[in-house]
Order: sequence, then structure tokens, then C-alpha cells
Amino acid sequence: MAFTYTVSGRTIFGNKRFVWGTFTNTATSTGGDITTGLNRVEAFWTQTKSDGAAATEVGINETFPIATAVTIVTAQYIDGYWFALGI
Repeated sequence: MAFTYTVSGRTIFGNKRFVWGTFTNTATSTGGDITTGLNRVEAFWTQTKSDGAAATEVGINETFPIATAVTIVTAQYIDGYWFALGI
């Protein structure tokens, strides 16, 4: 099994859209692309949920704003939550 992600919800804050979900890694995966459904991602955050995970175990390989999928890099087995803000 490889990197997977889900879109769990969407809402609107003023003139911005907020989208969130989860991501999952296995022993052979170290991140991947997350397609948020936003036309332009202006901010992106992650929060790990794996036992003993340090804040430095997830990196975001993008310069914002971005109009494509967001690429994250993680340590193996790191699972967590993602949050995106944009239009």
C-alpha cells in the first residue's frame, strides 16, 4: 500500500474555502500529492497523529499560492491530518 489521502470536509469562511482531510503512509511510502479541490491553495497545514511523531516529520514541498496538488514529504508510517485554505 502506498501514500493515500482523504478529503473529509469543506466549508466557506468569508471569501475563502477551507478543506481538510487525512493522510496515511506505510513502510514503503514517504508522502505524496494531495489534491484539495481548490483552484488556488493559499495556505496548507499538517498535523501528525502517529505515536511519537515529531513536528519535523512532515514537510511541504511548495511555494504558495499554488494552483495544483500539494506535495508533502513524511517519514515512513506517519499518518495525520491536512488542512488547506484558498479559493
